[in-house]
Amino acid sequence: MSVLVVGSMAIDTVEFAGTGERREVVGGSATFASMAAGLYTDVRMVGVVGKDFPTATLDALKQRRVDTTGVQVAEGETFRWHGRYSPDLSSRESLATHLNVFEHFRPTLPESYRDSRVVLLGNIHPTLQAEVLDQAKSPQLVAADTMNFWIHGTPKELHALLPRVGLLIINEEEARDLSGQRSVVRVGRALQALGPRRIVVKQGEYGAWLFDGDEVFHAPAYPVEQVVDPTGAGDTFAGAMLGYLDAYGDFSPSAFRRAVVHGSALASLCVEHYGTDGVHGATRDRVGARVRAFARLVHAEHDE
Repeated sequence: MSVLVVGSMAIDTVEFAGTGERREVVGGSATFASMAAGLYTDVRMVGVVGKDFPTATLDALKQRRVDTTGVQVAEGETFRWHGRYSPDLSSRESLATHLNVFEHFRPTLPESYRDSRVVLLGNIHPTLQAEVLDQAKSPQLVAADTMNFWIHGTPKELHALLPRVGLLIINEEEARDLSGQRSVVRVGRALQALGPRRIVVKQGEYGAWLFDGDEVFHAPAYPVEQVVDPTGAGDTFAGAMLGYLDAYGDFSPSAFRRAVVHGSALASLCVEHYGTDGVHGATRDRVGARVRAFARLVHAEHDE
């Protein structure tokens, strides 16, 4: 019982209109996803950091059931990103990206990681994602994320990867870009035709769609009164979803629906704080309370 998470680990500088700038904020797809999945199950983490990455974060990950044996500590600086959010936090602009040690990252799975039941391929080069799968021993579920940079820059490699993926988790803009469709239902069906049986299309504050075979499911986002920092919400969603599925060992359609709701619940805790603070401070009780709130949110009495 374990989730293998492969992706980036970063130190960010983030600008917010009206609230100023935050420096030295821990981020990265693997960081958020591993911390989220570790709330449910054991996690095996693969990434690379420089000597400047805070040891307190590595310690926090270990306390959250995350095995960091697969995290390489290289000479040099950690991957750094500087971004600016729009006033309504609905979009962001990348001001600077310094790959640093991440530029030459080649994911290597320790032998103890190779039998992981669930694999989450974070947003990295599709060739590296494929290399991870080449090292894994018959996982029951493979999930992947991608972005416009790979959709346009490495389309051949991405399309070769997708038939090896059982679940594609992707945001709405990138889903439309990859599928060439506009209607969300057509988007989901077009992405399924590329290989994955299951597709999750994330819509931020509007929730998420799950396409599972012929079935379609939509979960609203938890209504957060104040979004502080949306960075990492999508990775938190993915980590929580995969962690939930692995913990219960159930990959049925109903389990995937419940997993989407758990992902949305933990992502809502993430956006209420800066960086990883919201995920780190989350508990199963707090997530459970929001999961129950989802049921009330969509429940309606039937007329007699």
